[in-house]
Amino acid sequence: MYTWMGGGLLCAFSGLVLLIVATATDFWMQYRYSGSLSNQGLWRFCVGGRCHPHTITIAFWDATRAFMLLSILSCFAGIILGLTAYSSSARSSRTRSAGVTLLIAGFFALLGLSVYTGVTVSFFGKRYTDWRFSWSYILGWIGVILTVSAGTSVLCSWGVGGGASPQDPSFAVSPEFPLSQPGHKRPFFVSTMGAPTRAAT
Repeated sequence: MYTWMGGGLLCAFSGLVLLIVATATDFWMQYRYSGSLSNQGLWRFCVGGRCHPHTITIAFWDATRAFMLLSILSCFAGIILGLTAYSSSARSSRTRSAGVTLLIAGFFALLGLSVYTGVTVSFFGKRYTDWRFSWSYILGWIGVILTVSAGTSVLCSWGVGGGASPQDPSFAVSPEFPLSQPGHKRPFFVSTMGAPTRAAT
């Protein structure tokens, strides 16, 4: 369980860093404009070494920004839930919530990158003959892979954990259980070796 959880949280943290870098930087796409190599991100475009903010409101940029920001927030929330699951008595529910939240983060980033890819290929691909996706865009896709992998690993840790935590009070057997009272069937208990054994008479 802890191996799956640890690996999942490591992937989630790495994915969060990459998503933040991808969203904040200006190298989603590179192209030639008037003979100069130019690049653009979600917030700015740079021509001839000078960067300027996007002043025109375009729906696909707004959608991509929104999905990427939602992905970052969801990934951060998933990491917090995963970390608190270690020390919580409600480990099962928090672990599951962390895994689902990380998968949602990957889904949001996937939507944002898909929207950007579709519009860029159909519009900029026809407008510019010399263009390519750049490293910020690539980091975004790696972030998607890492967050989805993180969510899957955390959910696997929840499945391996098998529900309630060993710290859960429901695992404890009360020494005052009325084994000797008439009419009570002697229950099966789990021995220290993990095999079911019948309580001694």
